[in-house]
Amino acid sequence: MGPPAAVSPAPVSRLLIEYDGTDFSGWARQPARRTVQAETERALAVVLRREAVALTVAGRTDAGVHAAGQVASYAGPPVPADALNALLPYDIAVLECAAAPDGFDARRDATSRAYCYRVLTRRARSAHQRRRMLHWPHALDLDRLRACAGALVGSHDFTAFTPTETDHVRFTREVAAAFWRDDGGDRLEFWIEADAFMRSMNRVLVGTMLEVAAGRRSVADFAGLLAGRPRSAAGSTAPAHGLELDAVGYGGERLLAAG
Repeated sequence: MGPPAAVSPAPVSRLLIEYDGTDFSGWARQPARRTVQAETERALAVVLRREAVALTVAGRTDAGVHAAGQVASYAGPPVPADALNALLPYDIAVLECAAAPDGFDARRDATSRAYCYRVLTRRARSAHQRRRMLHWPHALDLDRLRACAGALVGSHDFTAFTPTETDHVRFTREVAAAFWRDDGGDRLEFWIEADAFMRSMNRVLVGTMLEVAAGRRSVADFAGLLAGRPRSAAGSTAPAHGLELDAVGYGGERLLAAG
């Protein structure tokens, strides 16, 4: 009698998802709340003809935060993206659903995430971009913003940039790239790539940097926050609607080129 036949590992699939976070209570499923996870899992269950499907996500975005390149994984074969999009609401779109390597986990295997925060600096508000950009009609110093971003690159303790009440046990993050991009007109974008992010981290970073740009605190003060200062030492939390998860990296790939 020969050796037992090898058992093939269960298939795993990878989703690439885009969504407008305005009308969602974030990614994570919550009782009696509209969430991206719940809507996507519901559509998957229908297409796969299962009672339930559990998704693992690379970045758990907060309420109101958008995504252009969210990645999620689930146990099961890939399904046509068109079939999912036919069932999903207008503010979620699956861009791709493909077979993933054995054992792939969208969160555990991710080596970096890249986010963008958009700011409109003109005097008049925008009717078209009000759900996607922070309106900042105040004076600001772009050189100060860029100095703050430059201070972020490297390994730092970001305790000051996440809520005091948190489940995080590790507050050090490795930032691979951070820069402000100016379109030459009235729009600014803050781009950042790191191994991982804590809750509200990017929004507190932006809120604090804008205080520096407005002259309410110094670049040196901002840099000093990266040594594990308490949350009370940092600035305000920028609104969620300006933030977007742009991409997720795997296998050590770099997502952002220098600004």
